[in-house]
Amino acid sequence: MPLPYLLLDIDGVLIPFPAADGSTPPTHVRHTVLPTGRHPDDPVAIWLDPSQGGILTDLLTSGLVTPVWCTSWRKDATTIIGPLLGLPDFPYIDLPRPRITTSHPDGYLWKRDHVDTWLAEAPAVWIDDDFTSLDHAWASERTARGTPTLLVQPDPHLGLQPDHLTEVTKWVARLSAARAA
Repeated sequence: MPLPYLLLDIDGVLIPFPAADGSTPPTHVRHTVLPTGRHPDDPVAIWLDPSQGGILTDLLTSGLVTPVWCTSWRKDATTIIGPLLGLPDFPYIDLPRPRITTSHPDGYLWKRDHVDTWLAEAPAVWIDDDFTSLDHAWASERTARGTPTLLVQPDPHLGLQPDHLTEVTKWVARLSAARAA
């Protein structure tokens, strides 16, 4: 069995959404970035927790997972977000740019059909803030068919927390032990 993929989203995971009062977690630092296609006079403000870079790097370079960006930031994940956190370079899934008005046009996360095709039968941990019950059912069905799949869903206003990475690390260690047995 190949190493599990670690699919990592950005918005709501590494960049928390502001609370109703406009606040962001005090651990996060504001950056102004210029994503691909944006006019230089129209940059985007984002907030990142600088401590997440080191914590994520430990997991991403552990040799227990194969990291892949799974985000609408696409290539900008590798050229903007990763470098701001000091993350090693890793690939991204080239997701389409659908014309949708909701993240769940079919009742589940719009990325899922593309991810399902891309993963094929590979095991995966997918960290995203926007799953529905249908996505969790999909992960359970994959796991029941023998393709281990873990969904981790941070609160979009807090983003990725240490306990999420502990959950991922424990899951990957159990999977690795089962493969070795």
